[in-house]
Amino acid sequence: MTKANRRKFLGKGAVASAAAATMASGTAEAQSAATKKVWWRDGKAPEKTPLFSPAVSYRNLLFLSGIGAHFQGGIKEHTKHVLDEIEKNLEACGSSMNKVLKAQVYLADLKDYQEMNEVFQGRFGSEPPVRTTVSVAGVPGNSLVEIDVIAYI
Repeated sequence: MTKANRRKFLGKGAVASAAAATMASGTAEAQSAATKKVWWRDGKAPEKTPLFSPAVSYRNLLFLSGIGAHFQGGIKEHTKHVLDEIEKNLEACGSSMNKVLKAQVYLADLKDYQEMNEVFQGRFGSEPPVRTTVSVAGVPGNSLVEIDVIAYI
């Protein structure tokens, strides 16, 4: 490498290092300002430490725990109930069904897939979230379906 090339290379490295340091300090400030927020159903934390949080946000992302339907009924009734509860929880946290980025659907039986889809379709607006649907060995509380979502606020 010639002397002139070394100067160019070192000069570019110094500029890149200074830019990286500036970006890193800005990122560190932004990260220290961002905090995890737990959204409790009653607006206050329970007295005893729970197994999990119903909703957690970090920056503008919102994560809702899985919601099931714990009553007698078919897959359509369970799916409608779960989606209604998701909508209610999203709105309580300052979000909406249109702001859901990802949905994960857990079915107690894959034979319910088509009927679940009939109720699911259109609930998230004209641009639905990405989705994963799986059949599991069992959904807690004898629910036929459980759904959790990631949204933005």
